[in-house]
Amino acid sequence: MINISNKVQLTFNDEKKSRLDNFVSENLADQTRSQVQKYIKDGNILINKNIAEKAGSKVTKGDVIDITIPDEKPIEAVAQDIPLDVIYEDSDVLVVNKPQGMVVHPAAGHPDHTLVNAILYHSKINDDDILRPGIVHRIDKDTSGLLMVAKNDLAKQSLMKQLKEKTNLREYLAIVHGNFKETNGKINAPLGRSKKDRKKQAVVDDGRSAVTHFTVLEQFDGYSLLRLKLETGRTHQIRVHMKYIGHPVAGDPLYGPKNTLKGNGQFLHAQKLGFEHPRTHKWLEFSIDPPAIFQETLNKLRS
Repeated sequence: MINISNKVQLTFNDEKKSRLDNFVSENLADQTRSQVQKYIKDGNILINKNIAEKAGSKVTKGDVIDITIPDEKPIEAVAQDIPLDVIYEDSDVLVVNKPQGMVVHPAAGHPDHTLVNAILYHSKINDDDILRPGIVHRIDKDTSGLLMVAKNDLAKQSLMKQLKEKTNLREYLAIVHGNFKETNGKINAPLGRSKKDRKKQAVVDDGRSAVTHFTVLEQFDGYSLLRLKLETGRTHQIRVHMKYIGHPVAGDPLYGPKNTLKGNGQFLHAQKLGFEHPRTHKWLEFSIDPPAIFQETLNKLRS
């Protein structure tokens, strides 16, 4: 791949043909298939110097694809009046219950209506980070649950230190595929970007250390309810680790099977959060029930 400014050139070297939009999105970091399809529609992608007409155009071995990526408009987090489920707040920290389907902070493809936009409307956050003010950890868009937010530098440094030293508490509930013989276990497998699909994370030999502990709470016909405790906080950690041991999270559109429980994405909920208060040094711990669709699905599995 050759990359000059916002010009990118790819060469297709596979023996088997591929759709143009699939090939380009899989080989460009942080570019979704829908974004690539827009580039094609706008005439920004060429195949062998000819403007690509369709997203479904086939590319064959030896084809050279030139992509012009338009300059992105600067993204800045601004306050927006969006409902916010506040669990705890003082002058230093904020604990919120993020709903399923909400992105944590602005990024390409999600410039606004994120959790950060809601937080900025609700609270004063003193942080120089214009895109992720107060954010010290994240949970995926379709994962619900508890998130701690730093309202000033003292709090941010303290909470980040606790995350690094693994002294805080983060526990999740998940409905996963399959049943278990064991009642608990530990997954210690390094994670990094997948070498097959750049949108995914995977267990890779040269990845970053990642450790997840799990306890089996209930078992149903073909599914199990787990409590999971994070020792590290890698991107998509629980979702990738569960797939790795053959028990993908139910409803996961990225790492799970197509035949799964219907919901609003993966059945994964950040249920419990604990940390030492940055100023008082008292231990704070919070717990929140999963969203209605999670509980309704559990009830159906039980019956």
